[in-house]
Amino acid sequence: MGQAPEQEHPKNAFGWAARDTSGVLSPFHFSRRATGEKDVTFKVTHCGICHSDLHLIKNEWGNAIYPIVPGHEIVGVVTEVGSKVSKFKVGDKVGVGCMVGSCRSCDSCAIDLENYCPKVIMTYASKYHDGTITYGGYSDTMVADEHFVVRIPEGAPLDATAPLLCAGITVYSPLRFYGLDKPGMHVGVVGLGGLGHVAVKFAKAMGVKVTVISTSPSKKSEAVERLGADSFLVSRDQDEMQAAMGTMDGIIDTVSAVHPLMPLIGLLKSQGKLVLLGAPEKPLELPAFPLLTGEKIVGGSLIGGLKETQEMIDFAAKHNIRADIEVIPADYVNTAMERLAKADVRYRFVIDVANTMKSTP
Repeated sequence: MGQAPEQEHPKNAFGWAARDTSGVLSPFHFSRRATGEKDVTFKVTHCGICHSDLHLIKNEWGNAIYPIVPGHEIVGVVTEVGSKVSKFKVGDKVGVGCMVGSCRSCDSCAIDLENYCPKVIMTYASKYHDGTITYGGYSDTMVADEHFVVRIPEGAPLDATAPLLCAGITVYSPLRFYGLDKPGMHVGVVGLGGLGHVAVKFAKAMGVKVTVISTSPSKKSEAVERLGADSFLVSRDQDEMQAAMGTMDGIIDTVSAVHPLMPLIGLLKSQGKLVLLGAPEKPLELPAFPLLTGEKIVGGSLIGGLKETQEMIDFAAKHNIRADIEVIPADYVNTAMERLAKADVRYRFVIDVANTMKSTP
């Protein structure tokens, strides 16, 4: 038997954790490691709630390690740094995203793609180098190796910047990698949720023409008038879809539910790219013929490396990009999860950790 969570490490910590597949979160005392020579310790001020948190606390992907303290959109203020830390000092505003470790020596790590390291260590529900379980940002304090910490630029609001550490990099990276970031290009964004709304903002800041593609006609005014999309397509409207055939250089598909790819591939120009960011529980059907006749590409992308995450945060600060958020107290997390399951949030819940996460005896 291992030690109890609150006795594993020397630093007391407090958060909210799920204990079983019910996914119900409740107050949880645990511990963080002492600040190592390359570590940054920070007081957590805010943590975003990602849809993957909901999947993991209910063990819907089959890889949960309980108890789970979720949260990988974590921001705060540095309280202590290790003796060999060079990038950060006490008082700096910082963030931690989806990863807290990797092997640092494989081909992916060598080109700043730690997110594709076969030994990547996720921010929570993963095993750290020392064998202990990682705990996420629904907690009052965080300790991480400085390599996996990003700087939050001065002036960037911590609460609305937090979701960019997952949602932001998840859309920014494929826009860059697949070359869909050139001014004048036409890019479709499928789904106007936590990922989709920031995809629109980043693409517009890159000078790209953006069309939001949605099953919900009611989202048109939101997409065009408030978020600045150039146009809106109702994916169930055959006439609208037909009129837009062959007009897009690329499509960022954020939908996690099973949905047809054929109509989306039809929207692409020759050599267009459909990039999948969602992870449906069942395989999607991929027809070959429309790919062959237009030399089209279907690809995927998963978050981004640390170098690119910092680049994304700096780009967001420069262009005043932030997530649209609903700030909640810590004791609202279970209600937030219920609402998130129904897509009843515009567009990201963020926990006000600093003011509402109070330790109980």
